Amino acid sequence: MKKSGRQIVTFDWAIKTILRDKANFDVLEGFLTALLQRSVVILDLLESESNRTDEADKYNHVDLLAKTHDGERIIIEVQYLSEMAYLKRLTYGTAKTIVETLRVGEPYANLKKVYSISLLHFDVSHDGDDYIYHGKTEFTGFHTHHPVTLKKSLVGEQVRIGETNIFPEYYLIPLKRFTDVVRDDLDQWVYAFKNNEVLDEFTAPGIGALKEKLDYLKLDEKERYRFYKHNKAIRSGEGMVESARQEGFEEGREKGREEGLAEGREEGREEGREEGLERGLVKGREEGLTQGREEERKILVKSLYDNGMAIETIAAFVELSEPAIRRLLDDK
Repeated sequence: MKKSGRQIVTFDWAIKTILRDKANFDVLEGFLTALLQRSVVILDLLESESNRTDEADKYNHVDLLAKTHDGERIIIEVQYLSEMAYLKRLTYGTAKTIVETLRVGEPYANLKKVYSISLLHFDVSHDGDDYIYHGKTEFTGFHTHHPVTLKKSLVGEQVRIGETNIFPEYYLIPLKRFTDVVRDDLDQWVYAFKNNEVLDEFTAPGIGALKEKLDYLKLDEKERYRFYKHNKAIRSGEGMVESARQEGFEEGREKGREEGLAEGREEGREEGREEGLERGLVKGREEGLTQGREEERKILVKSLYDNGMAIETIAAFVELSEPAIRRLLDDK
C-alpha cells in the first residue's frame, strides 16, 4: 500500500523560481545524478534565454541552463503542449548553447558538452513502450557494426573517454507514460515530477531536499498566489486550445451544412426536389466538415494570438506559414 507523501509545487514552476537559488542546487544535482548515473555538481545557472547576435537571430528558449563544475551545460525544460518541429527546436537549442561555450579565438579543445533534458506532458512515440528516451551520437564500424573507441587526440582530454563523447545528448521524458511503479532512484524523481508528490519512503539522493524545499505548505502567501496564477494559466492555456478547436469545428460544420442545403434546394428545383435535397445533404455534410476544420483553425489562431502567443510559435503549432497566420488574423 502506498505510504503518505508530501505535496510539492510543480517542477516547471520550481525551475523558474525556487531552483534558481544557489542554496537549492542540491535538488537539481540529485535529479541529474540519478539520470546521468554519475555525480553531478552544479556550479552556476546561466541566462536561460540566450543573447542574440542580431535582430534576425532566434532566441534559445529554455527553462533552465545549468553549468556543471567541469564546464558542461545542461538544458532542462518542461513542455506542456506538443509542438511542430519540436526536435528541431531542441537541436537548435543545443547547437546554439555549444557555440556559446566558446569565445572568439578560443581553441576547439575548450568546447563543452551539452545535455538537453525535456520533461514532457505529451507522448513522443506511437508505441509508447518507455517513459525515458535517450539519444546520442555514436560511431560504429560500417561493415563490422562494432562500436569504436575514439582516440583521445580526436576528442580532447577534457571529455570522459569510454563514458561519453563531445556530441550533445538528449533525454525525452514523457511523464504520462510513467506507470507510477517505482524501481530505482530515477523512478522516484519521475514519480515526483509527474504527481507533484514525494512519498515518505523515497530515499534517492536529493529527493529529501525536493520534499523540504518545494513543500507547498511552506510557501508564504505571496509565493502561493504566484503558484496559483501559474497553474491557472497552464490549465487555461490547455482548455483554450481545446475549446477553440471544438468551437471552430462546430461553427464551420453548421455553416457548411446550411450552405450545402441551400444549394441542394436550388438544384432540387431544377432536377427533382427529393434527389436535389439528398445531394444537398451530402454536399452540406462534406462542406461542413471542411469548413469546420477551417473555422477551427481560424478561431484557434486568433485565440492563441489574443492570449499572447507569438506568431512564430502559432505557425509551428498549427502547421501554417507565418504569412498564412497573419492573413487569418487580418480576416475579420
